[in-house]
Amino acid sequence: MKSYVILLLCLVYSVSFAQNNHIVNTEDGKRVLLKSDFTWEYIAADSTSVTSILKPEESTTCYLTQDFTEPKLNKKIQAQLKKGRATISHVKTKVAKDYNCQVADVLLLSVTEYKSKAVYNFCANGKKVTYKRIGNTIVEK
Repeated sequence: MKSYVILLLCLVYSVSFAQNNHIVNTEDGKRVLLKSDFTWEYIAADSTSVTSILKPEESTTCYLTQDFTEPKLNKKIQAQLKKGRATISHVKTKVAKDYNCQVADVLLLSVTEYKSKAVYNFCANGKKVTYKRIGNTIVEK
């Protein structure tokens, strides 16, 4: 008898999580609400609510002070990345190559770095750029 009750509870529990509504965007940019009963409807967006949700565009130019210094990186992580050619010098070389400038013109603004992944914000040729590293692979974000 206990096994039937447990089976029934598991069934009810799994069905309750399967009944979710989803909001998707169509190819022409309209938002559609897909309901759990296999029906759908368009979602009308107010222009006021959309503008309040969107963040203002960030500036893509770098404004640095004269006494700006690059943040220091974890030496242990950089030593481990040396074998995979993914140290900060390798990342700066890639950024310089992508933006047609010298490595000395690439400045590290901020970094979030772990052993397996990292996010680097640079200033290259006066533009803010973001690169990320997953393992030893470096790509522009």
